[in-house]
Amino acid sequence: MTHFPQTPANSVKRVPKRAAYDHETIYAIVDSAYICHVGLVQDGRPFVIPTIHARDGDTLLLHGASTSRLMRHAAAGHELCLTVTHLDGLVLARSVFNHSMNYRSAVLFGRGHLIEEPAAKMAALERFTEKLIPGRWAEVRQPNETEMKATYIVAIPIETASAKVRVGPPNDEEEDLDWPVWAGVLPITPQFGAPISAPDATAEYPLPSLSRPIRPRGNWRVR
Repeated sequence: MTHFPQTPANSVKRVPKRAAYDHETIYAIVDSAYICHVGLVQDGRPFVIPTIHARDGDTLLLHGASTSRLMRHAAAGHELCLTVTHLDGLVLARSVFNHSMNYRSAVLFGRGHLIEEPAAKMAALERFTEKLIPGRWAEVRQPNETEMKATYIVAIPIETASAKVRVGPPNDEEEDLDWPVWAGVLPITPQFGAPISAPDATAEYPLPSLSRPIRPRGNWRVR
């Protein structure tokens, strides 16, 4: 199993037993998310911007308008910090102090560069589309020249990263176990709702497959 080396940037200091540095755990968290948040500093001011992402091996891909502040900054090679978080449950304890959440999170660092070669850019756009709905790329119109020019794809080789995961029940103090209140976990599971057809549809067509596989969360211990 391949691991990212621990550095001052990616080392988890608060409850380090919940940390993971292996590629498998980190990439599972990244791949099962639709958006990430990108942290950057521009003109001395910090920004955190949500955006769509995809992964190609050890490289993250960002997609956006060529006029975007984020895309232009990322393409210029500045250092970036990207985060992904899944909220899996509310952990309700018998004391206020021990309430918590079950979650999976990843923090990644790297510097971006612009993908300009047409075939590589088109392949990246296909990767984004297939991540949203597998099989969609073959069903819809491909980007035209104008759309390609208006779109930036930035590749960010992942220099280092870490994950942090909490699973399991509340960690109550022994003296609180008899407190007369329910304690446990309220699971949170994202799911698709009923499809809403476009109002300008010219005919009835089959619905897209929403059977996007749930990616494994890994074999984490209760903590």
